[in-house]
Amino acid sequence: MLGLASVMATPLMRCTVRAAAPRAHLHLKLLRHARPAHPAARCFLSTGPGDGTQHTARIRLRTRLLVTLGLGVGLAAAGGYVYWEKRQTLRRQRVEQLKRVAVGQGDFSLTDHTGRRRRKEDFLGGWVLLYFGFTHCPDICPEELEKLSAVVASLDRDPALPRVQPLFITVDPERDDVAAVGRYVKDFHPRLIGLTGTGEEVRWAGRDYRVYASAGPKDEDGDYIVDHTILIYLVNPDGLFLDYYNRMKSEEQICQSVRNHMKEHVTL
Repeated sequence: MLGLASVMATPLMRCTVRAAAPRAHLHLKLLRHARPAHPAARCFLSTGPGDGTQHTARIRLRTRLLVTLGLGVGLAAAGGYVYWEKRQTLRRQRVEQLKRVAVGQGDFSLTDHTGRRRRKEDFLGGWVLLYFGFTHCPDICPEELEKLSAVVASLDRDPALPRVQPLFITVDPERDDVAAVGRYVKDFHPRLIGLTGTGEEVRWAGRDYRVYASAGPKDEDGDYIVDHTILIYLVNPDGLFLDYYNRMKSEEQICQSVRNHMKEHVTL
């Protein structure tokens, strides 16, 4: 019985193996012929975690750049404000120093070349270039007034700048009456205003600007030369003396100086 069972079992086992073999073969065949996944999908799946890390790194880098840029702008703005505040402080200190310098602090009352009475307050609110001289001056006064006129004309060509009023005050009131001053100023800038007055009025105006003036001896014709201070004075819209220019200063140098003073002007 055992032998018969053994004999009967063997063909059955072979049959089972043979029956299983085709199914395994078919499974391997299907695997060989199966289409691979889409390359893009494989790439996405394989690089997904790395791509996320790179994206996060880019965000962090962008954030750092924005923060750095913000700090840079903030520091630049703070530095600009500090510089501006320092400049304003220096300007105020300069104004206070000029106030303590007793030049041009007083008032004057003179007559212009049209016969109109003028005071210093009439010119407040505007920039003034002022020269003291006399109409009989042979060379220096005409040269300085020509230079002053050229400076005013040059500044007029810049529409961004306020207009400058040129003034001429005589130091020789004995000969420079209204008519003489009127004839004299016609040779220079069309806005030039000539001022004269009594001996005391003229001396008072000159003293206010520390102007030295002394008439020399008269010749046989009664003519004489007046020795006087040769300076062009710059007065700001508040009536405050700011600067002066001697004969060595060129037209260009005076123009640049006036522009700088205008730029740094602090209204009182």
